[in-house]
Amino acid sequence: MADTDRKTLAAEVREFLSTRRARITPEQAGLPVYGGNRRVAGLRREEVALLAGMSVDYYIRLERGNLTGASDSVLDALAQALQLDEAERTHLYDLARTATPSGRRPTVTASRVRPTILRLLDSMTDVPAYVRNARFDVLAANTLGRALYAPVFDSPLFARRGPVNTARFMFLDPASQEFWTDWDKGANDAVAFLRTETGRAPHDKLLTDLIGELTTKSDDFARRWARHDVKFHRSGVKHLHHPLVGDLALPYEAMDLPADPGLRLNFYSPEPDSREREALGLLASWASSGTAVSTVND
Repeated sequence: MADTDRKTLAAEVREFLSTRRARITPEQAGLPVYGGNRRVAGLRREEVALLAGMSVDYYIRLERGNLTGASDSVLDALAQALQLDEAERTHLYDLARTATPSGRRPTVTASRVRPTILRLLDSMTDVPAYVRNARFDVLAANTLGRALYAPVFDSPLFARRGPVNTARFMFLDPASQEFWTDWDKGANDAVAFLRTETGRAPHDKLLTDLIGELTTKSDDFARRWARHDVKFHRSGVKHLHHPLVGDLALPYEAMDLPADPGLRLNFYSPEPDSREREALGLLASWASSGTAVSTVND
């Protein structure tokens, strides 16, 4: 690992562990509190070491960014002491694997959507669906997906550059705050997902370039990036405002494509007989004259 990469990784580990430590109070950790003059917002380093069953010196070494050689049992103890959730625990393991070259996982990301997946999108005529990579590049969308995300596809941001990227739209196009009616939550989730991806694919230059661009151009992104939050993006409800059919609350699922590393299929499926289902029917009628699948691979 080059010196620059080593320093970058050490800074990432240091900030991740220190921000996780700062959010937990002694009361939340089940520790007694003596005196009322604490200089730290959360746990002290020695308290984390106590909870994790390791020496203070060893924990300080870890928090300074040196995860090289940390065993699974050490990482598990640290995750338990810091009360990490599933995404945070996975991120910690990803950082440790990056620090240990022999344990580094391959992080090849597929760059094209296979014809089989395009035909699947084409067959999904009554739900909006699209395929994106972990950088939020939309690589393919069915007709209804493109109609639902028309404000994104029509953004001036992508008139001269591609592919369409929902993270760029969210932070660099003011229209995004009208499209996502719960913009703050969407912004938090997007940044946390990108942070998760940096652990999985630390040497993805396009990902690094995207984060650098957004950090430079968007204070909203930079402020959230500094929190070091991570999150899985699997299911939930998206609240959107479409210029033709108004406000929508759409349940979504995000499914990884095992044969295509780094790609995932996203689709929205509202309840039968709901207003959202009726609205999607109107959108489908409006978009029926369009092409079946939109893909940057064409």
